Amino acid sequence: MIELRHLTVGYGEKAVLSDINQSLEAGRLVCLLGSNGVGKSTLLRTLAGFQPPLAGKVLLEGKDLASLTLSERSKAVSVVLTERVEVPYMKVADLVGMGRSPYTGFFGTLTKEDNAIVSEAIEMVGIADLATRTIDTLSDGERQKAMLAKALAQQTPVILLDEPTAFLDFHAKISTLRLMLRLAHETGKIILMSTHDVEMALRLSDILWIVQQGQISTGTTASLDESGILRQFLGDEEVSYNETK
Repeated sequence: MIELRHLTVGYGEKAVLSDINQSLEAGRLVCLLGSNGVGKSTLLRTLAGFQPPLAGKVLLEGKDLASLTLSERSKAVSVVLTERVEVPYMKVADLVGMGRSPYTGFFGTLTKEDNAIVSEAIEMVGIADLATRTIDTLSDGERQKAMLAKALAQQTPVILLDEPTAFLDFHAKISTLRLMLRLAHETGKIILMSTHDVEMALRLSDILWIVQQGQISTGTTASLDESGILRQFLGDEEVSYNETK
């Protein structure tokens, strides 16, 4: 479990989100929604340990994230960012193998066990047929699956994703969200992702985190709809969410 206790995030002395008290439970896909500039990426970067909180704490299984070494943090949290991966001549299996770097030591040599973990991660995201392909030959959707496999190979209890569907077509967006939902349920990991694909998030996430006016409202789509928070967030936009996951 991740607990945010009186967490304030921002840059320099400027806070973008203040006094957050929330928790993330294992085995759930949580979608982080909000307009541009409200602090979603800043929050994710703080949860990943890329930048310190301005105040408060992030607790992972009761341990303060700020007290963990880089090695300990890399075994606790993996991150998939928005930027497209451009690595000429690198094969998918080699990229996924980079997820084992927290465990392989200075030279980064994969053991038989490491290779088995890499193969399992590739199988889990359904790209076994792409393992020997180079990254530059993949579609955007295939690249995102490769990056997710890399995060799975890292074997962290927490996976954070910043706009993982940003460059994908409609069908790839749905496929990616359903994949992450399945992985959260099957592996028991905490998966938190920011997205602008609101309708898909409403239909497919277990929990929503809605960021507006410097605050975060959390709950299921149905509970946030019932409380009126969802309508406040969507404004005049009508979105149907009654879909079986």
